[in-house]
Amino acid sequence: MASRKTKKKEGGAKRAQRASSNVFSNFEQSQIQEFKEAFTLIDQNRDGFIDKEDLKDIYASLGKTNVKDEELESMLKEATGPINFTMFLNLFGAKLLGVDGEETILNAFKMFDPDGKGHIHKDYLKRMLMTQADKFTAEEIDQMFKSSPIDAAGNLDYKSFCYTITHGEEKEE
Repeated sequence: MASRKTKKKEGGAKRAQRASSNVFSNFEQSQIQEFKEAFTLIDQNRDGFIDKEDLKDIYASLGKTNVKDEELESMLKEATGPINFTMFLNLFGAKLLGVDGEETILNAFKMFDPDGKGHIHKDYLKRMLMTQADKFTAEEIDQMFKSSPIDAAGNLDYKSFCYTITHGEEKEE
């Protein structure tokens, strides 16, 4: 009886990077099943990975045969490694959970910095966040400031803060 192990990808040495298993906790079981069905439809050659040929095949099945290799490669580069099911869930999880990119968050902070200094005084930011749009509570502001790069004059370096929000640690300079 033949083994059901998935065959190695061309180039053999590349393995799918282990994506965080926490991604499964972001979805209900029914959603995971739907993603699995979608993954199986896209994985045309049934090797357990989505690659450029799989994308070409799925586009062809939808009637689009003139997809450029650059477009397909751009799609694949959104992942940090080969796209197995866990990586597929991570990609969709990031899109569906609405995590804004660093540039988007940076542009939001720039609205409070018309002179382009790269910092905002924490009292001004606190006042704006507590009185405008989706109002923050004092506790939420305090929590934000605990992980924020604030200098002795009380200014928040929002560029570093945006990096921390999107990457999880402060950038070394």
